[in-house]
Amino acid sequence: MKNKLNIIATLLCAVVVLHSCDPADNKKEQTAVQEAKDVYVPSFNADSAYKFVAKQVEFGPRVPNTAAHRQTGEWIINKLEEYGAKVEVQEFEATAFDGTELHLRNIIASYKPEAANRVLLAAHWDSRPFADKDENNPDQPIDGANDGASGVGILIEIARTIHEAKQKPGVGVDLIFFDGEDYGQPDNSTLPYKEDSWCLGAQYWSRNMHDPKYDAKYGILLDMVGAENAKFAREGYSMQFAKGVVDKVWNTANSIGYSDFFKYVDASGITDDHYYVNTLAKIPMIDIIEYNMNPADNDWFGPYHHRHTDTMDIISERTLKAVGQTVLHVVYTE
Repeated sequence: MKNKLNIIATLLCAVVVLHSCDPADNKKEQTAVQEAKDVYVPSFNADSAYKFVAKQVEFGPRVPNTAAHRQTGEWIINKLEEYGAKVEVQEFEATAFDGTELHLRNIIASYKPEAANRVLLAAHWDSRPFADKDENNPDQPIDGANDGASGVGILIEIARTIHEAKQKPGVGVDLIFFDGEDYGQPDNSTLPYKEDSWCLGAQYWSRNMHDPKYDAKYGILLDMVGAENAKFAREGYSMQFAKGVVDKVWNTANSIGYSDFFKYVDASGITDDHYYVNTLAKIPMIDIIEYNMNPADNDWFGPYHHRHTDTMDIISERTLKAVGQTVLHVVYTE
């Protein structure tokens, strides 16, 4: 992501950006978990996912139009093909807020492509071209270990798990790796404001789906899902467009032991890839995204967001496990 919080919430953030549910309701929601179907769910290998995150960082910042970006894209495609997915690449051009012509590509991997009942999982694979929140070298690109690489690492590990598992999910599964998500206009930009400068890949795919007849029952977006001690609140647009999916995911996470991560706390709407999938593609999609519950500096996405501290040093296998295992449970019990 991420542009910022929606503008109304931003103006009011000093008063009430984040609010918890009533304690009584909170208790009810935590105890009213959905019973999982009697089905085998594979174990998510957090060590493998961690290595996939590290591999992306090794390529260097995945900024569009760079060699590292191209090499990372080829690596993602090769891994998905290695893990038995049907892979499609959607190449397109987009103009960034500063006039730069970006050469982008969305990568789509499908399992059980013949199935009508489908679930969509997504993440963005590019990284921020500048550390605009950092006091040091703000014009230089970031590693993007959490902001981008963590979600991709989890999705590739899910692909590996599905490929190697004896029992496959009962639904078709599509993994979409959106490009150009993080080339959005900084808050401190002196250029004229450009509408919809973020989430370029999601916008393009939502208007030009790889299959004109494509549909999914729902989608889950992963963004900034690897930092140590991360907390995930119920993001506003997710609740607006896909509350039932939020309930399904949060109840599942809490029922299998990840209540430390998935909190029954409501957050304001965040401009992320899921916003355009909801509004343009009309597919209900939620966003699992780190949300700082008590920010001292009004930075709702952690002290490493869009900074040079977004490195492998902050990535936790425990967080990757919590998110990856939860998503696998949701998919396998669908």
